[in-house]
Amino acid sequence: MPKSAEDKAKTSESFLNLKTSNPPKNSVGFTSILKVIDQVAKYMKPADALRLASKINQKGGFDCPGCAWPDPDDERSSLGEFCENGIKAITEEAQNKTIGSLFFEQYSVDELSSWSDFEIGKSGRLAEPMFLAEGATHYTPISWNEAFNKVAYHLNELNHPDEAVFYTSGRTTNEAAFLYQLFVREFGTSNLPDCSNMCHEASGSALSETLGIGKGSVVLDDLYKAEVVIVVGQNPGTNHPRMLSALEKCKINGGKIIAINPLPEAGLIKFTNPQNPIKLLTGGTQIADVFVPITINGDVAFFKAILLKLLEKEEAHGDVFDKAFIETYTSGYDAFISDLKTFNFEACLKASGVSEKVFNDVFELILNHDKIIVCWAMGLTQHENAVDNIREIVNLLLLKGSIGKEGAGTCPVRGHSNVQGDRTVGIWESAPQAFLDKIEKKYGFKPSHKHGYSVIDAIKAMYYKDAKVFFGLGGNFISAVPDTLYSATALANCNLTVHVSTKLNRSHLVTGKEALILPCLGRTEKDYQKTGLQVQSVENSMGVVSATKGVLDPCSDNIISEVAVVCGIAHATLKEKSKINWLQYKDDYNLVRNDIEDVVSGFSDYNNRLKNPSGFYLPNGARVREFNTKTGKANFSINKLPKWSLKDNELIMMTIRSHDQFNTTIYGLDDRYRGVFNERRIIFMNREDMKVRGLKEHEVVNLCSEYQGTKRKAPNFKVVGYEIPKNCCATYFPETNVLVPLDSFAHTAKTPASKSVKITIEKV
Repeated sequence: MPKSAEDKAKTSESFLNLKTSNPPKNSVGFTSILKVIDQVAKYMKPADALRLASKINQKGGFDCPGCAWPDPDDERSSLGEFCENGIKAITEEAQNKTIGSLFFEQYSVDELSSWSDFEIGKSGRLAEPMFLAEGATHYTPISWNEAFNKVAYHLNELNHPDEAVFYTSGRTTNEAAFLYQLFVREFGTSNLPDCSNMCHEASGSALSETLGIGKGSVVLDDLYKAEVVIVVGQNPGTNHPRMLSALEKCKINGGKIIAINPLPEAGLIKFTNPQNPIKLLTGGTQIADVFVPITINGDVAFFKAILLKLLEKEEAHGDVFDKAFIETYTSGYDAFISDLKTFNFEACLKASGVSEKVFNDVFELILNHDKIIVCWAMGLTQHENAVDNIREIVNLLLLKGSIGKEGAGTCPVRGHSNVQGDRTVGIWESAPQAFLDKIEKKYGFKPSHKHGYSVIDAIKAMYYKDAKVFFGLGGNFISAVPDTLYSATALANCNLTVHVSTKLNRSHLVTGKEALILPCLGRTEKDYQKTGLQVQSVENSMGVVSATKGVLDPCSDNIISEVAVVCGIAHATLKEKSKINWLQYKDDYNLVRNDIEDVVSGFSDYNNRLKNPSGFYLPNGARVREFNTKTGKANFSINKLPKWSLKDNELIMMTIRSHDQFNTTIYGLDDRYRGVFNERRIIFMNREDMKVRGLKEHEVVNLCSEYQGTKRKAPNFKVVGYEIPKNCCATYFPETNVLVPLDSFAHTAKTPASKSVKITIEKV
């Protein structure tokens, strides 16, 4: 009997040979070098590996398809401007196997869905477009023209353009993303959900409201000059390893690092720079001066406790707040202070789970310095109160005058390599009216002013059959979204699901009635069009736009660029109705950038400025104390403590990545920085919580959640005792996305609350 969509969406529930050890107190170093060599030897051709290593993140080279950490403006390491996980991303994209018609003839969709995510990802690069007919068990080859016409047919059969959903992954380049949103808007909808909706949407909402721009305010050089860097809700050793080099420079220059996180992470304990022989021999650099083991979702309470103590000192001595900055550049100070005084310091500190001693260590550093940078990632953004988390950080920085000056500011660290750029060039379900007006002026059609579906809204629309076509430009949608079984049903309700991808993933196996897999070029590959070798561009976490140009020949003659895919589908769908000559763009990407220059602010003289080997900075008002808010100033905000409590048998769970993982891509089965090997179905628990429940190391349990009357279960997890606050636990995603309720998300941002899920433990 064929598998249901829900069954195909589930990750493997079988166990391997779990081994655990004490987590290391050091990161990177020789071990990281050996892991790089091992990955390359297993999955790549040696000659390809050498060519790529010399060009990754280098001037004139290609941008790593992994994280969005910025490259230095000036000199870049001749030994390699990459990290261990960057090489893992490269080996995944440039792996030495390809799969096409013979592979899909051999394996049915049901059979492939029984594989682990690791096995699916390592099956090989997609080599030709594939089609799954209604009722079929196997994908079969399809020509590009037939694929384009298939998409066009389904789109044109819809009762209304809003019945289509167009999702975007953060790895899409500026050129492809701009054309994609332009096609979607000319087609007639604003349904442009993207991976920002699931990670930093809360950051964008909070920062836009308070500082007038949804991006961070610092540049890489600021991190070197900061007096205090607070890293909160982030694990750079795994997710943004090159950030450790910046933190090391900060330390060398006399800066202090505060790490705030429920788990102690090896990368924030000590870092051994693999490019420094002396450090390799002597054991590296201590990173965190203070580690704050905060309870999950205790961040607002902790920062409010800091604010209360600062206010106490200010009222006693009068020299703590930057009054000149506050008076000149901010709004809402009096209301903020009045509200702050309604909170109790002891109650806030207790709610944070932080000891008074650790609190005092942090407080002294903040009290005595004003060149402060706060860095954060999804540990802050994936809660129902995520926007409050970010706004409270801004309140702290505003009081200290730590915005818009050297060595100070906000630093949301983005995950995917161009997720910020995609939003900049128009991938946004609620784009500003000024942007839509520019499109109308440039192209002569009137884009829909109606806000489209975010990811959460899109899933619900597909579930209730209000949306009938799903198109994914990159990414692994089913493994990234919450409430896995509900989301799988939603996708299965579609008439057509389409995925533009470099390699196989689970989303290709959870399909609508019909399905297409459209293979595209990767960042590592040369992109030849009629006018020659093409260059594309991306934007990093700090607002630098730079060129990216592939090095290797394409892995197959039957794959095309994302730009070509978008242009082909737009031309096939809109035909003579379009006011745009779509096919001209795929021949010459300079034409795309000319249009971006006309439509998107900050891109003047785009093609020429892109020739700068270091790229160019986009305008950033918060960086220069020009706050484009409704008040014209930086805004203090009023934030409540999150209201949640646990029953006696409940734990608060957060989902995390392993070290052998980037987003939903599984590079291997080890999490060596946490001492876990050869297994992913585990739950990290405080040993006192284990004792209370009568649980032993590696005991098998089921994890259960209940939200608004709906019960969910993730079976077969092994318990691992760990240094994590009481009543807290951590699990890997996507294995426990099934427990994350679709209706639990950040207010005003709709970011899934994957970092604060109430669960119970059920013995098997």
